[in-house]
Amino acid sequence: MLETDRSFRQGTRAPPMLSSLSIRDVVLIDKLDLAFEAGIVTLTGETGAGKSILLDALGLALGARADAAMVRAGAERASVTAVFDVPADHPARAIAAEQGLDAEGELILRRVVGADGRSRAFVNDQPGSVGLLRALGATLVEIHGQFETQGLLDAATHRAALDSFRGLGARASEAARLHAAWRGAAAAAETARAELARAAGDADFLRHVVAELDALAPRPGEERELADRRALLASGEKLAEALRAALDELSAQKGVEGALRAARRQLERLAPRMEGRLDAALGALDRAAAEAADAVAEVEALARGIELDPAALERVEERLFALKAAARKHRVEIDALDETRARFASRLAAIDEGDGRLVALDAAAASARAAYAQCAGSLGAARAEGAAALDEAVAGELPALRLDKARFRTRLEALEERDWGPGGRERVVFEVATNPGSEPGPLARIASGGELSRFMLALKAVLARGGEAGTLVFDELDSGVGGATAAAIGERLARLGRSVQLLVVTHSPQVAARGTLHLRVAKRTERGRAITSVERLEGAERREELARMLSGATVTDAARAAADALLEPPAAPARRRGARA
Repeated sequence: MLETDRSFRQGTRAPPMLSSLSIRDVVLIDKLDLAFEAGIVTLTGETGAGKSILLDALGLALGARADAAMVRAGAERASVTAVFDVPADHPARAIAAEQGLDAEGELILRRVVGADGRSRAFVNDQPGSVGLLRALGATLVEIHGQFETQGLLDAATHRAALDSFRGLGARASEAARLHAAWRGAAAAAETARAELARAAGDADFLRHVVAELDALAPRPGEERELADRRALLASGEKLAEALRAALDELSAQKGVEGALRAARRQLERLAPRMEGRLDAALGALDRAAAEAADAVAEVEALARGIELDPAALERVEERLFALKAAARKHRVEIDALDETRARFASRLAAIDEGDGRLVALDAAAASARAAYAQCAGSLGAARAEGAAALDEAVAGELPALRLDKARFRTRLEALEERDWGPGGRERVVFEVATNPGSEPGPLARIASGGELSRFMLALKAVLARGGEAGTLVFDELDSGVGGATAAAIGERLARLGRSVQLLVVTHSPQVAARGTLHLRVAKRTERGRAITSVERLEGAERREELARMLSGATVTDAARAAADALLEPPAAPARRRGARA
């Protein structure tokens, strides 16, 4: 047993699994409800029965492109609902939660396509987008076939797959963290450098502005004070005249105070004969005389304080004009000039201090780069070792899959520093060469349809859970092979089925016999139209289907006996002393 298989089964997180699929009015299917199990689900049936329709329907729920042709003739709409059992910490739940969708319990992906070709998407019965279905589907299901290219066929997944195979996840996460720290420090230094360059270019202007505002020395609230004083100065002559007139009235003849005191003297003479009845009047006259004296003093003081200097008014107006001109120049209110001066002075100070700060920021960025480079370099060396081990492991799988002349290579391509990223300093690409003497090329471009599926099987058998997807779909990976090769494919599917759920469309009885759940797809004519149905096979019915696949149109007793042999649990291989597991 490969070490990757052993560690796979001992993983801490169970993979997600497709638990059911409900299809309504899709092409030849009017109504179909399927329940799935863990392990290997095999789908068999005659060519043209509609096996590809099942995969197309599943693809709709996973966000594949839809059109009106998917809707069964005469129906208003088609719908597909796929239900997944998903661990609580699976990335699909995080994706749903980020979109504000309920991600508790089962994950239900539903797609509805109208006869006009328009479609709607739902996640746990909440409206979503087709893009969201696609993002969720990519974490749940990988489809490998002659027309589907997902998962490991995308070179962007190869680096993560290699890291998973070699157990480098923690080191890769640390490299990503150090890369973020480096880029953050470098960005801070570049921002400071740009700010310093802009400030340095404005240095003369800043000095001029600060000196100008220092000379002006604006104060918050000064505008109101000057406006009040200007109003007072502008009306000084009129105020002085009014105060003089008031004084004249107060001082006419004896004046108010003199009149009050004269009246008191007259009353004082009568007081002895009035037996105290004039005391209140005499007190009021005393108070009135005192208040009158105070009033005269206040008016005289105001009259003396009136400033009648035209030069003072001119100075106030000049000050107001200077403040308003400065405010217009800097596009602020007069009361904000002091703050504006402080801001320009701060920028000017930053020029003087900027060089030292920039040196410190550059040093921090260089230190962060060195830390990332060291970690990424160590990660790259470990990946190189892992690539050799992966190549050897995959090579061991190929002969039994009738790919003995093929070559698999994990290529590490060093990146220029400008392309270094969170994933490290190298690009990882899985390549194959299917013919002797030919140079390996990208997996998706070099391999043919049947070869592609078998390469995927070999890779998955080695990588096991190299990705997050817990359901793998293989569409006719046994195309063009039979006998021992088909048996070897079945054996490797059985091994892989211990770790993830497999949906396998097959024409090979050796592969079909490995299924933990066997579904037969059939097409019948009902009321003049073709209908695709799916039947779960067990016992004698399954034996008969395998015999049909072995013998063709006429099922023979020999074919039934061969089917019985295929259905017998495989005996555990005897282990030679010293043989590798």
